[in-house]
Amino acid sequence: MNIILVSNKWAESRSIYLGGKQIAMLLVLLSGFIIIAALGVQSLRVSAEGAGQILAGGTRVRADQYERASLDALAVKLGEMQARMQRLDALGGRLVKLTGMKPSEFQFDQPPAQGGPLVSLGTLSAANLAQQLDSLTRVVDDRTDKLTALNTLLMQDQLSRGLLRSVDPVTDGVYTSNFGWRVDPFTGRSAMHEGVDFMAESGTAILASAGGVVVYADTHAQYGNMIEVDHGNDIVTRYAHASKLLVKVGQVVRRGDKIAEVGSTGRSTGNHLHFEVRYKGIAQNPVRFLRAG
Repeated sequence: MNIILVSNKWAESRSIYLGGKQIAMLLVLLSGFIIIAALGVQSLRVSAEGAGQILAGGTRVRADQYERASLDALAVKLGEMQARMQRLDALGGRLVKLTGMKPSEFQFDQPPAQGGPLVSLGTLSAANLAQQLDSLTRVVDDRTDKLTALNTLLMQDQLSRGLLRSVDPVTDGVYTSNFGWRVDPFTGRSAMHEGVDFMAESGTAILASAGGVVVYADTHAQYGNMIEVDHGNDIVTRYAHASKLLVKVGQVVRRGDKIAEVGSTGRSTGNHLHFEVRYKGIAQNPVRFLRAG
């Protein structure tokens, strides 16, 4: 094979003769270049596919992480709902006892009986489930508030019906603080005051508001020198911050008996009597106790 080469730089044309061996070597070299180019294209394709799989894998990981976070949030809400339901069950049990109903009629510790034909509405998404839990939480909170108010009314009614005749625990004193929420004199923050205060001079006689048995007569970190008298029917009166205690545990006292003297012991800002009335361990407004007496 003769190949003629022509160029402006050359004065005359040149020719190259290629025999069979030279042509075979060119074909081999050309084939090699084609194979190498094909392998390069294939390598780029594989790399692109691998990168796509990595991106897809990252997307799946992010989706799994989001799903796990959603499930964790729903689990927290479910735990809160379970805690609220336990408190609601305990409150329902107390209401059953207060109203005198049979516990078997309202079994708060048993799940409600349910049934009926299956009507499928499809798969419930995590967002819809979270919305349902939020709605149910608001309903449970509302029912808890209403049942708590009912429980308080029932307890006060039983307290009024079970009260003994009573007298003021201090005859020479000034009524200075009500039962309920007030600004705490030590912290300056809103706090529950579970009794009433009578300001009087140190040494003023503290009287048993009603007859009963002394069940506590000692020093308390918060109440100072304190006396508790059990009047039966789950009613206990508490006399706090005394300067001197005049009775002992187990002693029987009558209405109007002197049991202590006014002071300023414990968490107190001055001489006064802190007087409480508790029914089944829960603080009640002593004013109703005294008025009923």
